[in-house]
Amino acid sequence: MEIMATSKERWEKNIHVLDEKIKKFPGFVWQTTWRVGRDDPRRVIHAFKVGLALTLVSLLYLVEPLFEGIGQNAIWAVMTVVVVLEFTAGATLIKGLNRGLGTLLAGSLAFGIKYIAQETGNVFRAIFIGAAVFVIGAAATYIRFFPYVKKNYDYGVVIFLLTFNLITVSSFRVSNVLKIAHERFYTIAIGCGICLLMSLLVFPIWSGEDLHNSTVSKLEGLAKSIEACVNEYFSDVEKEDTQDKSSEDPIYKGYKNVLDSKSQDETLALHASWEPRHSRHCRYPWQQYVKLGAVLRHFGYTVVALHGCLRTEIQTPRSCRALFKDPCIRVASEVSKALVELANSIRNHRHCSPEILSDHLHEALQDLNTAIKSQPRLFLGSNHNQATNMLALAAAHARQKQEKDHGVSLSSVKTDSSALFEWKTKRANNEQSREAERKVLRPQLSKIAITSLEFSEALPFAAFASLLVEIVARLDNVIEEVEELGRIACFKEFKPGDEIVFNCETPKVNVSQNHLPSTDGAE
Repeated sequence: MEIMATSKERWEKNIHVLDEKIKKFPGFVWQTTWRVGRDDPRRVIHAFKVGLALTLVSLLYLVEPLFEGIGQNAIWAVMTVVVVLEFTAGATLIKGLNRGLGTLLAGSLAFGIKYIAQETGNVFRAIFIGAAVFVIGAAATYIRFFPYVKKNYDYGVVIFLLTFNLITVSSFRVSNVLKIAHERFYTIAIGCGICLLMSLLVFPIWSGEDLHNSTVSKLEGLAKSIEACVNEYFSDVEKEDTQDKSSEDPIYKGYKNVLDSKSQDETLALHASWEPRHSRHCRYPWQQYVKLGAVLRHFGYTVVALHGCLRTEIQTPRSCRALFKDPCIRVASEVSKALVELANSIRNHRHCSPEILSDHLHEALQDLNTAIKSQPRLFLGSNHNQATNMLALAAAHARQKQEKDHGVSLSSVKTDSSALFEWKTKRANNEQSREAERKVLRPQLSKIAITSLEFSEALPFAAFASLLVEIVARLDNVIEEVEELGRIACFKEFKPGDEIVFNCETPKVNVSQNHLPSTDGAE
């Protein structure tokens, strides 16, 4: 009876949980729908464009005169719209041209093979068609591995293979294959035409603008991350550990888009190179944006390491950090201002200010160097034998419960000879107790060995300061790439009235991996 009662309670609980999920599901769907549209309103426009394109191409079936002229092959136009119409104009262009070119070449080659094969008997004709399918299929598949073809024409080769095999194989049994091929080509051309019309003329979305705006956003995100990281490091308030919630960390959000941008930048640059000129700022060297993105990623790696200093197990005491707070914050502020100025120069299509690296940055670095030199005792300690300290601290850890702590202060390590003697006596008298102590001590040995070194009290801060200086050194590479971009793209000259506006708010990036088309074979 007890088992039945427990089972019944379990079922009732599961039903109650399921009922709650069903009640919350409509609200969850609505929130997700609203959030996706709010993050990038162009997604709503693209959805309406696809719906309108499908409606227009469906008229080939719905309108009787059009259906009589095209026939059952009108479905190919619908399939073309579904496959070709992409989020950006460049992606639609490259897919549409690949599809059209692949269909045309495959049809021409298939009719040439049919013309040669039809002059022979059925047996030789079947052998010839089979051999042609094998040779063309193997050759086209191998060509797909060529880097240039893989990058630019992979989808076209897939369509070429599909169309060639459909026409060549069906021509052995179907007599009017020429008419069918013509109708399919016309319907595919109609579908591609509708896609190009919707992409280029109805609220067009340009890959070049996405690449341009994402570069600006990455610069501003790095600026925000650096300043927030340094401010948190020198904050007087202990912040809770957010390792398990890194996606909610504003510092992580600032550099995440930079680290994940390689494939996105390359794809957007490729699509932008296919787009027609649509504004006076369009003729940009898109590959230079890719190079700038690579430099920003290397710059971002240092920011990641700087952020890691906030999450290390061994931390410099806050009282020690306070000695270097002012110069470090000034260095971070000047670097952030320089990054924001670079972002503004790209956004406004102008060269950056000649004073982007101001004297304030040099003065802040000098003050940081002076502050470090004025505290030699923090970085240099005594050379006493530390083995006794380590064992004594191990005994203390064996007697106490292990506590969770996100930062360990190095100044808390002291010698305890009596604790050491007591620990050795207990180990000699009780073998079982010794084994238990070893299990407790083993995970602690590496931390104890580090914390017992007196000279390393300021060592974590030394790593933080060196990374901050490394960021300043790598800033030169970023400035050089931005200046090269401005020179090639013919940015307008900087005028004295163009003030440097510092704003660490990072705009939302309206570029998503979901917008980048796949290169898989379609149909």
